[in-house]
Amino acid sequence: MANTSDIKNGVCMDLDGKLVQVIEFQHVKPGKGPAFVRTKLRNIETGRVVDHTFSAGHKIDIIRIENRQYQYLYQDGAFYVFMNTETYEQVNIDPKMIDKQDFLKEGIIVNILFHAGEEMPLVVELPQFLETEVTYTEPGIKGDTATNTMKPATIDTGAEVRVPLFIDTGDKIKVDIEKGVYVERIKD
Repeated sequence: MANTSDIKNGVCMDLDGKLVQVIEFQHVKPGKGPAFVRTKLRNIETGRVVDHTFSAGHKIDIIRIENRQYQYLYQDGAFYVFMNTETYEQVNIDPKMIDKQDFLKEGIIVNILFHAGEEMPLVVELPQFLETEVTYTEPGIKGDTATNTMKPATIDTGAEVRVPLFIDTGDKIKVDIEKGVYVERIKD
C-alpha cells in the first residue's frame, strides 16, 4: 500500500470506494503543525472535481491503469464504438466517459484509460487539437482581418466554435478541443 509521498498528477486511487484521479497536488509543510498534501481529485465515474486534503503519511490505495490508443469508428445507439489500433479489438464506450463528445470525429485517435486489474475502460481522452472543416458560418467580408471580432461557426462534428470574420464555409481549421476554441486556418 502506498502513502501520500507517492501522490503525483495522473495517479488513480480508490478513495472511499470511488475511483479518483489526481489533477493537482501540493505538499505543504507549515511552520506549526504536521505536514499535509492538498489535492484536486476528479471522480472518474462522474467527472466531478473535488478538493481533498491528506495528512502526511496517510495510506492510499493506488490503482494501476493503462493508457491505450483507440480509433473512433461510429456511434451505435447509445454507445460509441472504438477500435484498438494494435489488436483491432472493438469496445463500446458509454457517452458519460467522454468529455467534449461534440468534437468526436470518425477516424480520430483517442487515448482510453483502462483499469488494468479489471480490464474496464475508465476515461476517454481526446487529442488536444482537431483538424476539421467549417460546415456553416455567416459569409465573411473581404478585409475583415484587422479586428479580433469572432462569429459562430458549425464544424463537421456538429460542434459550434467561434472563428474570426474571415473564415468561410468550407474552410479547414484547427480547433483546441480542451478549450473549444479556434486556433488557426489550415492552408491547402
